[in-house]
Amino acid sequence: MTELKKLSVEDGRDIYDMLQTMPKDENGLINNVNGMTWEEYKTWLVKKQQEAEQEGLVDGWKVPSATYWLYVDGTPVGFGNVRSFLTDALRKAGGHIGYGIAPQYRRKGYGKELLRRLLREAAAAGIEKALLTIHADNTPSRKVALANGGVITGQTDERIWVWINTKEQPGSLTLPENNGDSSDCR
Repeated sequence: MTELKKLSVEDGRDIYDMLQTMPKDENGLINNVNGMTWEEYKTWLVKKQQEAEQEGLVDGWKVPSATYWLYVDGTPVGFGNVRSFLTDALRKAGGHIGYGIAPQYRRKGYGKELLRRLLREAAAAGIEKALLTIHADNTPSRKVALANGGVITGQTDERIWVWINTKEQPGSLTLPENNGDSSDCR
């Protein structure tokens, strides 16, 4: 059973431990918790919850961003963020949605399920079309985006831009045991 949970200041050791297994920066996805102490993590949770509740730009560049955890059978396997709107910088790199699956849970279809659920959250937040920017050499994330209805609208040697209509998301996906999905996207 899969479940998407929104970040809470009460999140515990299971989330902390999962984030310790994920690289600090992989394919543009930043995991600031990697290497933090437990106390720093608890402070980080408060800051992330505040970021989700903010309105407009903070410090001239930071947009509201909600963080979610994907749980499978009661175990957190990945996380994602939904940004409320785009700045010029986020249109170039970042987009509306960023997500990642912990290395030990990759290639099981969880990236597709996580993105599908994040797209639903984006739709609920009033985002009709979500932008994902993906490193050009990140083939698994490209496949995940396209499997969720993505359309590539631009590409350079460094990055591809994929737009997804959030209103056209199907129900829960069937998760195969191994589908080549290593799912890390900024």
